[in-house]
Amino acid sequence: MELDCGNYHGEKSNERECDVMRQPIPIYNMASLPLGPHQPPPAPPHDIAPALSLAPPHRPEMADDNKQSSVVEVSEPVTGHIISTTIGGKNGEQKQTISYMAERVVGSGSFGIVFQAKCLESGETVAIKKVLQDKRYKNRELQLMRSMDHPNVISLKHCFFSTTVRDELFLNLVMEYVPESLYGVLRHYSSVNHRMPLIYVKLYTYQIFRGLAYLHTVPGICHRDVKPQNVLVDPLTHQIKICDFGSAKVLVKGEANISYICSRYYRAPELIFCATEYTTSIDVWSAGCVLAELLLGQPLFPGESAVDQLVQIIKVLGTPTREEIRCMNPNYTEFRFPQIKAHPWHKIFHKRMPPEAIDLISRLLQYSPDFRSSALEACAHPFFDELRESNVRLPNGRHLPPLFNFKQELVGASPELINRLIPEHMKRQSSISFLHPAGT
Repeated sequence: MELDCGNYHGEKSNERECDVMRQPIPIYNMASLPLGPHQPPPAPPHDIAPALSLAPPHRPEMADDNKQSSVVEVSEPVTGHIISTTIGGKNGEQKQTISYMAERVVGSGSFGIVFQAKCLESGETVAIKKVLQDKRYKNRELQLMRSMDHPNVISLKHCFFSTTVRDELFLNLVMEYVPESLYGVLRHYSSVNHRMPLIYVKLYTYQIFRGLAYLHTVPGICHRDVKPQNVLVDPLTHQIKICDFGSAKVLVKGEANISYICSRYYRAPELIFCATEYTTSIDVWSAGCVLAELLLGQPLFPGESAVDQLVQIIKVLGTPTREEIRCMNPNYTEFRFPQIKAHPWHKIFHKRMPPEAIDLISRLLQYSPDFRSSALEACAHPFFDELRESNVRLPNGRHLPPLFNFKQELVGASPELINRLIPEHMKRQSSISFLHPAGT
């Protein structure tokens, strides 16, 4: 399967992509074509198996903390194949042998596979992501996953290395298994010609923003590939988990990053403009595209190429102003675009669409990264007020998954924002002062 985020190691710009952007944009692409949301989109270029997708491991590094790492020799995982590894044994811990039986492949890409496996000792089902390891480096995805702990982010149980008869070294990331993906849920509703119930749209996107708020604030991680395939869904509780951190990175101000990142339909415009000093707001744009897709039942910006992706965006948002272009990438201020007026958001969605949904999308899908809402601000938006009601239930009558057990992600948030995030019924029930949590 083809991955849309490109084949690369390290943080090198894709000059070919930027050269494409220097070509003039054909006017007929802008004015004569109908708006994307009202036409069936083409098959997505990022169509990866709807469980755990794979992105290339950026600048892999060998693990320097071997507390939960060992090397085993295995063949390619097939149904019934058993992998045994040892964990522990450091700082006085007792070593423990764990065996996994590979059950089925649930995702694959040019850099490895993800397979479902069962722990023979406990009976627990897990997902194991197996990627080729360069012995010269540490693995960035492993280092980032070790730093994460949040209910809306996939958790790493442990890892081990495996070798093949060809002396290839693979890193195996053992993670919790979540059976569905948001992409699969979308496909289900599309197959029966139904729109996703609004309560699920709110529930899923709220949790996406909450997970992003944690990633952006606590470990300072930018995911860089937010899309429905990388959001896992528990079909019973409807709790979501953001997964696949193969493209993720801690962004450092003043440090250049690659611009050819993120799957095309969800790629922020500054990335299309080849910006290299972007911020975590690229994730906010991607999440806004996911929200629009859940509401529409199809991608909002189904571009067939980098240039066409920008065409799709301009057909909705209109031609960016010179100042907006400067905010995305100062090197493009003299670039000339056909003058296209913005298409009103309320005409893109059906008449019964709640105005709060349209307002939130308009705050997320802004050309200027600084004008987009933050992930935490998105969580506080009135569109999600229904989730804060004390008597709200899922359509099956079950309670919602925990949504307000905030901890670290509130550090640095204003008292006003925190006050909007916490439901009134929880303020009354709890003796904790939400206005002044520890660390603020």
